[in-house]
Amino acid sequence: MISTASGPKTVVTGYPAATAGSSYPYPAPPPASYYPNGHPPPPPPQPLYYPAAYPAAAPPPRYNTAFLRRLLSIAVALFLLFGLVTLIVWLVLRPRLPEFTVSSATVSGFNLSTSQQLLSADFDLDLTVHNPNSKMGIYYDHVAAAVLYGSDPLSETSLAPFYQAKGATTALRARLVAVAMYVDSNVVKGINSDRGRGDGAVRFQARVSAWVRFKPGAWKTRWHTMRVYCDDVPIGLRNGTTAATTGYLVGSTPKKCVVNL
Repeated sequence: MISTASGPKTVVTGYPAATAGSSYPYPAPPPASYYPNGHPPPPPPQPLYYPAAYPAAAPPPRYNTAFLRRLLSIAVALFLLFGLVTLIVWLVLRPRLPEFTVSSATVSGFNLSTSQQLLSADFDLDLTVHNPNSKMGIYYDHVAAAVLYGSDPLSETSLAPFYQAKGATTALRARLVAVAMYVDSNVVKGINSDRGRGDGAVRFQARVSAWVRFKPGAWKTRWHTMRVYCDDVPIGLRNGTTAATTGYLVGSTPKKCVVNL
């Protein structure tokens, strides 16, 4: 206690000593001698705080493994069943690709300008198409034909779609026209070189492409892309020692083609 001229003043520091009948909001800590090693234990760890913006991750969903296994078994069974049905159909029907041959080929109005590299010609191709299948017909759609020299196209045209019955043979005619068409210098050299040899046969390439669909019985297969390659079709374009403007297929044997599906 400190006395001043104005009267006594009391200054209190720290906690007041406990007296009988007094109460505090917290009990007084026990003395140091209460602990075995003379030091109180450390305070317990505080729990981590997760803000509301980052809630705890939800547990991953649990899937029914038995259902997944059953679904996988059904898919495998359907795949094997489809393969078995396809094999049986193939063994029963024995599908075969159609057969293409070039029965005749004619070129008229053939004119090749060496200096300007321009080609004009009318190509007439007669193709024979045979369906070797005895149990299915064939639909042909988006039919197109082309004439090339080497890998360079000279002319192309579209043909009418048609249906071919079982075992039937169809005559297909394609007329292709090239009018003052620019060609590569290698084409000019190659054609002139062919015309200068023995029979003057120029070996052209004929191509046919189409969408085909097979019809075994009452149902039909899906559409397939068919390509026909008739390589080295020789057409004579030389009369004696002069170059001719009209030529025909050399040889009496039709030129067989390769068919890919």
